[in-house]
Amino acid sequence: MSKINIGGQAVLEGVMMRAPRSMAIAVRRPDGDISVKSETVIPLSERFPITKLPIVRGAVALFSSLIIGIKALNFSANEALAEGEEKEEINDWAIAGTMAAAFGFGILLFFILPLYLTKLLIPIIGDSNIVFNLVDGVIRVAVFLIYIIGISRMKDIQRVFQYHGAEHKSIFTFEAGEELTVENVRKYSCLHPRCGTSFLLIVMLVSIVVFSLIPKLWPFYFKAGSRIILLPMIAGLSYEVLKWTAKHDNHALVRMVIAPGLALQRLTTREPDDSQLEVAIKSMQVALELNDGFKDDRLVV
Repeated sequence: MSKINIGGQAVLEGVMMRAPRSMAIAVRRPDGDISVKSETVIPLSERFPITKLPIVRGAVALFSSLIIGIKALNFSANEALAEGEEKEEINDWAIAGTMAAAFGFGILLFFILPLYLTKLLIPIIGDSNIVFNLVDGVIRVAVFLIYIIGISRMKDIQRVFQYHGAEHKSIFTFEAGEELTVENVRKYSCLHPRCGTSFLLIVMLVSIVVFSLIPKLWPFYFKAGSRIILLPMIAGLSYEVLKWTAKHDNHALVRMVIAPGLALQRLTTREPDDSQLEVAIKSMQVALELNDGFKDDRLVV
């Protein structure tokens, strides 16, 4: 069991843990009890072997994580409601609509807006394609950082970030082969090299390289459309980078590469309390029990 990779996601008052063949969501209810939902997961690679290919597997992982994440957030939002408040389960169409809206918002904010702002700066930065894409990339990373800093100031998001820290600590404990107890989990770091936050930063940096291949003289709508089309490839390349760095994080050069991602996690994680650690531990224990020892190397923390 210790050889499998397990990933997760912080949700409202809880943690979702994902093993290769299982998923579990644990949420602290207002009455203090921990509510758990679990289900088995059939890896797409078993049904569609093409999803095992490098780059393809990263793009698939991104979209599947979005779907599972929205379902987990829906469950946690309902379970975190106080007694007497009405619960509402969203259907598959609503999930698809929410996912499309979130994806569209991300594209507009982190890809289209920086492109438009860079276009406005052409009289200042000149006609160099290299300079254009560097400025575009810097603006993109700046928008991303401003967004993270902005949401990190929200009280509810700060609690989610505490559960994010609890998720990382639990995963570190599991990877170290230690028993999943609050005492063992408490001592580990909130910063994990396979974090989705690091993945997003890698996406921002990889996109600078990929978008540099797009001619600067193309009309704005051509460049904007090409960025949307290239996004799955960028996600796939970023996944391979993250996967490689996670496997070689003991090397000095690799530690330098992952340092910015770990630094960014200081914004998206907070030190959890023991009650939050208990929730993360419960989620992991249920996911591991249901997973039944299947081995895989696909998941992102």
